[in-house]
Parts: sequence; C-alpha cells; structure tokens
Amino acid sequence: MSNEPPPPGEPPENDPFRKQPPESTPPSDGPQQPPQGPPQDDPYGSGRSGSPYGSGQGGGSPYDGGGQPPPYDAGGSGGPYGGADPLAGMPPLADFGKRFLARVIDALIIFVPLILISLLAGGWDVTTDNGDDWDSFTNQVNTGRQWLWSLISLVAYVGYDTIMTARNGQSVGKRLMKIRVAMLNDGSVPDSSSSLLRAVVLWVPALVCCFCLWWIVIIITILADKPYKQGLHDKAGKTVVVSAAQ
Repeated sequence: MSNEPPPPGEPPENDPFRKQPPESTPPSDGPQQPPQGPPQDDPYGSGRSGSPYGSGQGGGSPYDGGGQPPPYDAGGSGGPYGGADPLAGMPPLADFGKRFLARVIDALIIFVPLILISLLAGGWDVTTDNGDDWDSFTNQVNTGRQWLWSLISLVAYVGYDTIMTARNGQSVGKRLMKIRVAMLNDGSVPDSSSSLLRAVVLWVPALVCCFCLWWIVIIITILADKPYKQGLHDKAGKTVVVSAAQ
C-alpha cells in the first residue's frame, strides 16, 4: 500500500468525504400546475366532490322539490297550495247557492228515472186502501220488496256521485253551475276511493235513516266550516268544492 498523499486540488472520485453534494434545481417562478385526473373524493370523475348523484345546484337532490314546502300543511299553519293564507293559490270557493242548486239538479236526475221505473215495475204502490194511508205506507216500507228498492236507490245515488266526481270532479249539476270538486291538498280530480267515501257519507245516512235531518247537518257544516266550507262528506273525502268558471 502506498503512503503517498493525493495531489492537492483534485479530490479522488472515490473519496466520499471529499465529494460535493449535487446542486438542487431552483424552483420556477411560474404558476404551479395541479396534478391531472379526478380528485380523490370524486371516484366518478365528475369534477366535483360529494355524491355523484348530486344535482349540482346547492348540493340538493333533484327530487327534493327545489326546497319548496309541502303542498299541504297537516298542522294547519299554511294553506294546501303552499301559501301562508289557507286560500292562497286556490280557485275561489264555490258559492253555497250554486252548490245547493247543483245538488238539487243531481238528485232529480236520479230520482225521476227511479220513481218512474218503480211505478212501472210495481216497486212502490201509490194506490190507497180503505184503511189509513200512513198505515198503508208503513206496511209497504216493511216489505222486502221496498227494502230491495231502497237498496237499488242507494246504489244509484252513490254510484252516480262516485263516477261523476272521479271522472272530472263535476256532476251534471256542478257542470251547469260551473263548480267542481277538487282534492284539498293539490286541487286535482279526486280519485275513486276519495269519491266513493265522499258519496257514501253524503247519501247513506240520508237514504237509510234520517233524510231531512241529515241534509240539515250537511248544510250547517258547509256554512259553518272555516276556511274551506267543507261539509262532512268533504272532510271524509278530503275534498273542497271550488269555482270552475273560466
């Protein structure tokens, strides 16, 4: 082994203690470019974080109604059409006089054909005996034939009201008076179940047990109800009667 020192000014290439560290490249003064590709929290590459099903407008769902309140406030603090006023956004409520005339027209439309058919078929005997007229009437009511005819009448009235209401919200009488039945929550035409329930509450008590008394109850509830002027049958079907005038 040689003991001679290395020549001055030129460090050997293999001397780790004499080597200089490599020079680092100075940073550029230009803008830094972001890394390419979608962010880590956006696996679908949509360019925004969060759910890939977001609407992109306020981060809400496209099915949440745009932040609008529900159309019907079950607590009664707002109207069925979304306004603070319970009648806001609704067509004008039908006048009671028009409702009454429409009901009379519809009742006659069913009553006249039924009474004519009944007379022709012997469903109701209008002849009198030598006895008391009231006793004769009571005896006829207690016969099975009269109960059957009462059932037919009930089906006719309830069926007419149900079919006409579910079709477009208007019976013949309501069409003539330019009023219609609508669902309270959104103003749409009542469906079959709502129309049937409404007709049953309206006609069954009247035709089965208490004709005059039940109509008085219906009239009072319409006049006294606030703010929608709903009779008991309207409350049962969750409906309201409004103007259909153009």
